Amino acid sequence: MELKEIQNLIKFVAKSGASEVKLEMDDIKITIKTGSDEPNITYMQQPMAQQAAPAPAPAAAPAATAASNESAAPAASASSDDKYITVKSPIIGTFYRKPSPEKDTFVEVGDSVKVGDTLCIIEAMKLFNEIESEVSGTIVKVLIDDMSPVEFDQPLFLVDPS
Repeated sequence: MELKEIQNLIKFVAKSGASEVKLEMDDIKITIKTGSDEPNITYMQQPMAQQAAPAPAPAAAPAATAASNESAAPAASASSDDKYITVKSPIIGTFYRKPSPEKDTFVEVGDSVKVGDTLCIIEAMKLFNEIESEVSGTIVKVLIDDMSPVEFDQPLFLVDPS
């Protein structure tokens, strides 16, 4: 069977409205299926599965709201500490105060820091990102517990620049 004959057969089956045609000749077996079969119905059901995914999103939304409320509480206390600079998380991830579990913390309350000193590590997608100080001063307060999840722009430290 020639390629042109197969192409003509495919066109004929598509125009006929048949959903499947099987042709067997000597040592050649050809099965032609058109797009009007059940797989299209299966694809039409894909949005149903996607609608199930937003259900956890509202559950995540209260968590995000709770995180916003938690970050609002430190912001309220920060308003009384206006003279301090807030170091915020540049990424979403897990906050670590130590380079490894057996080592000492990067900084403690009362430590002096310079621009470029490592304050903490934030793990994001198995990458450990060192967060460096952008200001010189003294650490006044650590706002996050070790090994806690952090959001983008969440306050981590208060630094007294004087």
